[in-house]
Amino acid sequence: MRILKFSYYLVFMLSASFLFSCSNNDKPAEEVKDTVQTSDKPVQTSDSRNILFFGTSLTAGLGVDPDQAFPALIQHKVDSLKLPYKVINAGLSGETSADGKSRIEWLLRQPVDIFVLELGANDGLRGIPVQETEQNLQAIIDKVKKKYPDVKLVLAGMQMPPSMGEKYTVPFKEMFPALAKKNNMAFIPFLLKGVGGVPRLIQEDGLHPTPEGHQILSQNVWEILQPQL
Repeated sequence: MRILKFSYYLVFMLSASFLFSCSNNDKPAEEVKDTVQTSDKPVQTSDSRNILFFGTSLTAGLGVDPDQAFPALIQHKVDSLKLPYKVINAGLSGETSADGKSRIEWLLRQPVDIFVLELGANDGLRGIPVQETEQNLQAIIDKVKKKYPDVKLVLAGMQMPPSMGEKYTVPFKEMFPALAKKNNMAFIPFLLKGVGGVPRLIQEDGLHPTPEGHQILSQNVWEILQPQL
């Protein structure tokens, strides 16, 4: 029942002409965890490094083929340049920052050289206090840095629709660059730049990017990620 109510809330929010969501309304969390995509090649070898994408349904690529999601497109770019990196897609639909804080340690059992954090949008759509989201994101970052002190960190920024009011949307937006600066993270100002609010780049569900939309997301990410490789 909570999932259905949240779905209705998403549709309401999207009516404010701001089309994006990171929620999965079709599968329970136990089933969605099985959708985490990894390569069929070894996770780590002596001459390869791992890029871990940790986020929501945007990262998971809900509604498109796994090879069309932006992390897979990043892998294509990496391969085309013959760089020794393997992308691990650890996106999970419906993930909140609190969920991510609970899940991250399991994923850190594998080596991580570059960590791309894409969380917070679901918190915002649910109206979770910004301070709480910030604390959860910082906890995730701290766990990654503690496990892998030499890891390179990338943070994807998010924004909320204006209908939520400036008292919420402004501090929410400002939270991301502040976290990036505090933790010396490379920063993607807005992951959905060029996609949010563009109907032809959104799937029929009105929520998630099309394959073409993911192409744009991959460009937004690659612009910031490439200098880290």
